[in-house]
Amino acid sequence: MKRRTYILIPLLVFGALIAWRLGQKRADLAAQTAMRAARMKAPPLVVLAPVQVRDVTHTSEATGTVEAPFNVKIAPKVAGRVDFLQVREGDRVRKGQVLVRIDPSEVEANVQQAAASLAEAQYRLAQAQLNQGPTNVSVTTQLRQQEASVASAEADYRQVRTNYKAQLAAAAASVTDAQAKIDNAKAAIKSAQANLDNATTKYNRVASLYQKGYVAAQDVDDAKAAVSVQEAAVDIARGQLNSTTAQKDAAEQQASIVKEKGQADIEAARAKVDQAQASLEYAKANIIQKPAYQQSLAALRASVAAERAALRSAQARRQDTVLKSPLDGFVTGRYVDPGAMASAGQPILAVQFMKQVWVTIAVPEEIYARTHIGQPARVALDALPGRNFTGSIIQINPSADVESRQFTVRVIMSNAEGLFKPGMFGRVFIETDRVRDAVVVPREAVQRDRFGTYVTLVDRLSKAKRRPVTPGADDARFVAIEQGVRPGDRVVTMSAFPVRDGQVVRVGGRERRGGPPR
Repeated sequence: MKRRTYILIPLLVFGALIAWRLGQKRADLAAQTAMRAARMKAPPLVVLAPVQVRDVTHTSEATGTVEAPFNVKIAPKVAGRVDFLQVREGDRVRKGQVLVRIDPSEVEANVQQAAASLAEAQYRLAQAQLNQGPTNVSVTTQLRQQEASVASAEADYRQVRTNYKAQLAAAAASVTDAQAKIDNAKAAIKSAQANLDNATTKYNRVASLYQKGYVAAQDVDDAKAAVSVQEAAVDIARGQLNSTTAQKDAAEQQASIVKEKGQADIEAARAKVDQAQASLEYAKANIIQKPAYQQSLAALRASVAAERAALRSAQARRQDTVLKSPLDGFVTGRYVDPGAMASAGQPILAVQFMKQVWVTIAVPEEIYARTHIGQPARVALDALPGRNFTGSIIQINPSADVESRQFTVRVIMSNAEGLFKPGMFGRVFIETDRVRDAVVVPREAVQRDRFGTYVTLVDRLSKAKRRPVTPGADDARFVAIEQGVRPGDRVVTMSAFPVRDGQVVRVGGRERRGGPPR
């Protein structure tokens, strides 16, 4: 019995508590229902914002990386051992400061060799120039001598031909004269023979008469003497013919000799003329060789110029053993230590210019079309939270990346304080459009339903009125209203319950203004 009593008492107490809790919940629910009904009948609480006149801006945001405008990898042009290298990462360097020296021993030997080659080329040129004057005088003198020899040979040739013609004419005249004498001798022989025949006939007639005694012996002797005289005359005439014939033969032989000798003399004179002309041509050939000599001098001058260029090249290579900083900046990389062998083109140091920095971003096509060189930009860096920095666009790549279809844009910022370091992550904000002096309302004030776009105005009597509007440009905070509201109107931006047209409202909190109107 006692045992049941112990069980029932707790059960009764627990049941009483449940009944009391249910009653309490019914009372609370009734109170809440009454309060809800009261609130539904009470004017709704709203937050208002004034209609303003201000600029509406479109701003594009892109992430990027801080870069140095000039990032120079300093590498030698000549290979060799690094003799001098003292700077390290983080060291500030000045433009023209000596950073690295390469062992110049081999390059110095090349400089000395080039200087010796230049001296030898200059000596050869000087020797050729010294020989140029005497050679030119000798060639000119030889030419004039050969021209005189040709003139003399031609004069001798003409004289030999003239003499030949005269001698040939004289020989021909001698032959003609001898022939005339022969003809005269033959005529004389005929005349003497006729006289002999006449004398013989007369003698025979006188001898016949003498035998008959008609003439004296003296007449016979006279006739006989006349025959003897005529015979002697015939002999003389024949002797004269033989003499003139011999003279003709001698004249003809002399004419042949004159002809042969004259032709030989003419050929000899012609040969002398040809020889003189050949010598003249040789002398002219020497004159023609003067341009070749000039070309030889020009070649020697070119050789001197080439050796001088080789010397300058060797001297430049010697200067290349000293590496200087090309800009003011900081050492950001050191890849070789002193004593190591450096190869031509192998970077030894990296130096970056940091008085100004770039923030490189990628923008889509629609933003690229609205950017231009010199356009201002705002930059926020994660490493410097809470601060904004100003810059301007300095570079725009006109070619997009074929994969991402993004255009590379660089914003330049002054780094006079040294706050920005290459590699920092940042966000860049670029204003791409601006509508000036627009009538705007906060974005939260614009509502849309099946009837269109509207805002809820509140008049001075705290009465709400629905007003259809025509929205225009917008930005992150405001919407431009082209028609439907006026500056100074108040619009509902926030309410605890939907506001009906014509309903009286209560203004709660402070009016949202969103910054001073422009």
